[in-house]
Amino acid sequence: MNTHTGSWLSRNKWIPILMGIAVSVAAWWAFRPEKLFINQKVNEAAPAALSLEPEALYTGKLEGKVHHTSGRATVYKTAEGQEYLRLSDFTTSIGPDVHVLLVRAEDQALDGEIVKGEIDSVELGSLKGNQGDQNYALPERADLNKYHAVAVYCERFHAIFGVARLEKF
Repeated sequence: MNTHTGSWLSRNKWIPILMGIAVSVAAWWAFRPEKLFINQKVNEAAPAALSLEPEALYTGKLEGKVHHTSGRATVYKTAEGQEYLRLSDFTTSIGPDVHVLLVRAEDQALDGEIVKGEIDSVELGSLKGNQGDQNYALPERADLNKYHAVAVYCERFHAIFGVARLEKF
């Protein structure tokens, strides 16, 4: 007669439970899902020059694509010669891995919501917040005669949140 009253797994069911908890904690720590979405208001002051106000070179109004996006994008040049992009009265939806790019205004990808393939761009940095005024330094290689539009772009989903086509001030 079999006096064995249950399987090993039913007698030790706490082991798979502990393993599941350990795997869940490790996955949370590795992927940090709470850091995927930026929902932060930023209010940076414009970079101040000691003697002269920065000169506005280009400006454009942000228009939403995949998500409602609004505000103004303006490229300034300081007295020292540094160029920077300022997003003012800016607002967009929260999203993962959102970046600010300089792009070609004539790029056909800007007419759609999702980018299929590569987009010719200059990376200005990760979006600092989904609301408020913020500044992004333009790298030396940023040719404003070639890249004369600004895109708020989600790299994870290849989605364009908003675009501003820049015109001379």
